[in-house]
Amino acid sequence: MAWISVLAEGYAVTLAGGGFRASPSTVLLEEPGRRVLADPGADGKSLLSALRERGLSPSDIDLIFVTHGHLDHLLNLRLFPDAEVCDGSFLYRGDEAIPYGRFLPDTEIEVLPTPGHAPDHASLLVPSGKETWLVAGDLFWWRDGAVPRTDLPSLLDLEDELATDPEALRRSRIEALRRATVVIPGHGPPFRPEGRPRMVTF
Repeated sequence: MAWISVLAEGYAVTLAGGGFRASPSTVLLEEPGRRVLADPGADGKSLLSALRERGLSPSDIDLIFVTHGHLDHLLNLRLFPDAEVCDGSFLYRGDEAIPYGRFLPDTEIEVLPTPGHAPDHASLLVPSGKETWLVAGDLFWWRDGAVPRTDLPSLLDLEDELATDPEALRRSRIEALRRATVVIPGHGPPFRPEGRPRMVTF
């Protein structure tokens, strides 16, 4: 069972001229003898401050998990030169890529493939007490100022203008919501889904 802490709540702010300023929800997952940081993000100052508040430094992080390859989710990798890094398929030690199975190495944290926002997207299912937390990356996300609607139809139909495969994204959402009781989205506050799919329907 993991102890879960949201170090930084993700944001995505639209800028004049069409750009945006964004960094994802960064989540610390702690199991005995193992600290995992999911989606280190792009806001280095805020992340280092959040770690210091918990008495931690970058050297205390054993493993970093990146949900997908968008730069706002991984620029802060440079702050953790000694940590191992995982995506949804491989553990990276320097230039060596080592395939692993269903769980993050040496943990009880399950890796759930969730393509759609990006082809390589993966999320984490984290058991904690009676809850199953989903570290969702951009499986779900909202721009700042949006009012998140967390009923099942709204979550399944949530628009994602950056999605590479909207149909795959919907299928990934159905499977994730079947299993999770609490969701930490890529950008926006954690939420409890209002209803869960009883069966997979596409």
